[in-house]
Amino acid sequence: MTTDDSVLTEDAPLDLRLSEPELERTADHLQSFIRDVVDGAGAEGAVLGLSGGIDSTTVAYLAVEALGAENVHGLVMPSVVNTEDNMSDAEWLAQELEIPYDVVEIQPIAETVFDTFPEAADDRMAAGNVYVRVRGVLNYFVANHESKVVLGTGNRSEALTGYFTKYGDQAVDCNPIGNLYKQQVRQLADFLGAPEELVMKTPSAGMWSGQTDEEEMGLNYDTLDAILALHVDGPLSVAATVRELDVTEAQIERVVDLYEGSAHKRSMPPAPEPLHR
Repeated sequence: MTTDDSVLTEDAPLDLRLSEPELERTADHLQSFIRDVVDGAGAEGAVLGLSGGIDSTTVAYLAVEALGAENVHGLVMPSVVNTEDNMSDAEWLAQELEIPYDVVEIQPIAETVFDTFPEAADDRMAAGNVYVRVRGVLNYFVANHESKVVLGTGNRSEALTGYFTKYGDQAVDCNPIGNLYKQQVRQLADFLGAPEELVMKTPSAGMWSGQTDEEEMGLNYDTLDAILALHVDGPLSVAATVRELDVTEAQIERVVDLYEGSAHKRSMPPAPEPLHR
């Protein structure tokens, strides 16, 4: 239980960390939320994809406290693009928390999809999304069979920038950490007892070999969080945000472009207005 500086990088332009009392209230609130979702669905527990990353790690800790380890089913779903370290961390976490878990190799499933349209399989983004969507299908396959809900692992930073796969990692019943910026997720994980190597691990969606979130987005999470908090979520103008954070207008424009370009991901699929007779 800590609010240690280890969860904040040296070049973070804005400190969004919560106080210790806020962390305690947040953990209790999110655990209650998980219980309410499960109870409201008349379910018998929850299914959770375990990636070895900080987001799924945090949700796993919360779910175990909320529901009991025996009522949380973890799925570790590696493909050829995932590193062995990540999968080892995912299994270690399940064993550490005493979560019943299964390892499901998804490459054969993805290859079946690729074989249907070989020309699309060479498209790195299209193929990467297949891996994510296969995991979503498996989460629900197990959840339906076991009368459980599917817990999402998306955070606020990802939601606002569209950094998720539509009908993939956001094909879930709820997002317990969906209102926390990445910096706060790291801090909450640290508070809940996650080891530092998982708290500070380089985030990756595992869509292709060597892929990292920050490289794909073009800026680090601490800078992203700060711009989101002050400019996208907050009231500051571009000029005021530049002065407050010592960032560039180009960085702010990049975040705004991500936010505006991903609006469709945060909305229900559109339908035309009904005709009036």
